[in-house]
Amino acid sequence: MAESNWYVVHTYSGYENKVKANIEKTIENRKLQDQILEVVVPMQDVVEVKNGSKKQVQKKLFPGYVLINMVMNDDTWYVVRNTRGVTGFVGPGSKPVHLTETEMRPLGIKPDSEVVVDFEVGDSVTVTAGAWQETVGVIKTINPGKQSVTITVDMFGRETPVELSFTEVKKL
Repeated sequence: MAESNWYVVHTYSGYENKVKANIEKTIENRKLQDQILEVVVPMQDVVEVKNGSKKQVQKKLFPGYVLINMVMNDDTWYVVRNTRGVTGFVGPGSKPVHLTETEMRPLGIKPDSEVVVDFEVGDSVTVTAGAWQETVGVIKTINPGKQSVTITVDMFGRETPVELSFTEVKKL
């Protein structure tokens, strides 16, 4: 598999979350999980003072931009470039330029380090933290880029998918 890098995509202002949702839906529909690994709208916590009261809110770090960790090829370029709300990749001309590790560090996004997990698709696991603690489920997908697994749990007689980080599950 080719190497994935982080790219910056320019969007219409205010459409960042919509673009993220549209790209994630396209990834799912076209089965591109192994090529487009992560879509991020960088946020920061800011304290706002309104009418004399302080309130902590999240603001977009780069309004009008979305970061995408992907393997650049014709298919992925086409999918991202033709997503509603995307005006183009950041880079000279039509050639996207990926971000370097040095540029990514201040954003708090760490480069992928190879994570070795002791479970695989189809294994039964128990949830060790969070709202689903002590719940048993079966792994449906493993996403090394996001360091997460999607398990199905039985909720009201139906199988429900739940996405959890690697640290929140333990193999039975």
